Amino acid sequence: MLVRQDISALLTGLTATLVGIGVARFAYAPLLPALVDQGWFSLSQAAYVGAANLLGYFIGALSVHALSERFPVLIVMACAFAGTALSFLLCAGPGSFTWFFFWRLVSGIAGATLMVVGPSLALSATPVDRRASVGALVFTGIGLGALLSATIVPLLVGSSLSVTWLVLGTLIVLAGLCGCWGLSQLTSAHSSSVPERNTQVTSPRLAAVLVIAAYALDAAGFVPHTVFWVDYLAREVALGSDAASLQWAMFGAGAVLGPLLAGIAVRWLGWHRSLVLAFLAKAIAVALPLLSVAMLSRTLSSLIVGAMIPGIVALTSGRLAELVGPAAHKQLWGWATAAFAAAQALAGYGMSALNDALGTYSPLFPIGSSLLAGGLVLVLLSRATERQNWAFSSLWRH
Repeated sequence: MLVRQDISALLTGLTATLVGIGVARFAYAPLLPALVDQGWFSLSQAAYVGAANLLGYFIGALSVHALSERFPVLIVMACAFAGTALSFLLCAGPGSFTWFFFWRLVSGIAGATLMVVGPSLALSATPVDRRASVGALVFTGIGLGALLSATIVPLLVGSSLSVTWLVLGTLIVLAGLCGCWGLSQLTSAHSSSVPERNTQVTSPRLAAVLVIAAYALDAAGFVPHTVFWVDYLAREVALGSDAASLQWAMFGAGAVLGPLLAGIAVRWLGWHRSLVLAFLAKAIAVALPLLSVAMLSRTLSSLIVGAMIPGIVALTSGRLAELVGPAAHKQLWGWATAAFAAAQALAGYGMSALNDALGTYSPLFPIGSSLLAGGLVLVLLSRATERQNWAFSSLWRH
């Protein structure tokens, strides 16, 4: 149950996830076809511009902990919001490939900064008994951005591509102002709960390392749905663009619900069991197209995968906080975000190459499901190592 004191933590985390992933990442997908159709870029150039965000996300995830330890968190967050806003506002007209690549790279670095710092601050400032509720709502920003990309952005693109970039940039400015206000309230009201310097993790427990490895497999496992799902349904299954777009909207709706479902699950099952259940559901949902692409099957696949993307993000973040404590969470969450970004980029390029070689998307779904099943095994193993209280460094002493 949320209380009034949670509002500042919720604003800090929610705006960070909305901007960091929801807009900076997901809103580019419906912009890509328009960039090609209106002659701003070729298809390959637009794809590489989009990939710059993934590269920036990886860079940001590796550097954010050091930045947030050296500079005040309010300055770090404000710069990240500003960088993301500029990456849209300054791309509101045709420009060179280098210009767009640079600003998409900036949006990735800023997005990773927001995704690591925002949720960590929100969780650390929230009492344990309300952490599941706040943590779940914090990550609904990812789903809101996905829903935005599936509904509002296509309508704006139909009017003007430049206006779309400007509207998205303005939205980020407004979200950033709300987030910075929430953070200013958070640091003043919970100064004892949000330390200026977090604990350095020199020897993480093996359970935490296994959870991070599982999170990386999750990132690779849902690539078939986030990158190829719409094109697979529209062209390979021959359902057409309207039916495929409807499934992307279902994906976005699921992404809004996912963190809320995760919060309910945590209250009943705890962080570990909820994470196990989420990996199992997602592995099955990614494999559903192998059985059928009928309306019910593909809709369930879209909804469940959409829900479990931010759901597993929220559960992984909460599980790591449970394992290492809120003070050390930011550094571990930064490592997890870097592993996630690297695995997703590698899987995206690898699966694209496989599709080019085979001429079909069909093999990608069993591969994705198998990766998620591997993540499920690692999560299960993490509980066994947690009970024995192993540290990762102990592996090197034997």
